[in-house]
Amino acid sequence: MLTLYHAPISPNSCRVWITLLEKGLEFELVEIKLDGEQLKPDFLAISPFHHIPVLVDDGFNIVESLAILDYLEAKYPTPAMLPKEAKDLAVVRMVQLVSVNELLPAMTPLSIEKIFGLPGGEPEKIELALQKIATVLKLFENLLDDRPYFGSENITLAETVAGSIIPWLPQAGVSLGDYPKLSAWCDRLISRPAWQATLPTPEAIEAFKPIFAARMGQQKAV
Repeated sequence: MLTLYHAPISPNSCRVWITLLEKGLEFELVEIKLDGEQLKPDFLAISPFHHIPVLVDDGFNIVESLAILDYLEAKYPTPAMLPKEAKDLAVVRMVQLVSVNELLPAMTPLSIEKIFGLPGGEPEKIELALQKIATVLKLFENLLDDRPYFGSENITLAETVAGSIIPWLPQAGVSLGDYPKLSAWCDRLISRPAWQATLPTPEAIEAFKPIFAARMGQQKAV
């Protein structure tokens, strides 16, 4: 049995959760509360950097969400979620890595005020974040062709990664109105059962606010 240790507020966790659902796999879902539960010895034994998600498969512990996705695709190749053609595969990988390395970090300054309702958003950082997000969205808009998904007629691992971040953008004050293909892509995703099942509840967002505020305070103090 596969076991996913996750936090519902985490995009890193959601991308694995969505992939498990899209592949129709049986798994156990174990929530790790990020109020210190991730630092307990039992969890550190499977996640030495106290990060989520972690996937455990018959005693084999896998950390880092992109590694987990590759593991699932290799071990459970049906339905296929990576294209075979070189250009299509490159598109999927670009979307994954740009989402993780550029888009998600850029959302943090916006999340402080817009999503979590906390004071302290710095105007200069917000402007730089908005510029970075616009660059990402333009790239993604150009990478989408006449097919419904990135590089494919069927959902791919690009969707599970970017699709765990982009639906949050309107809540962070970023409109998708200038990106019609990307907006339609996003609508297709959030109507799917896997996305509906993994959307964080308002209660989960409220519960995470003090944790997020504490983390922001620690970063400012460094």
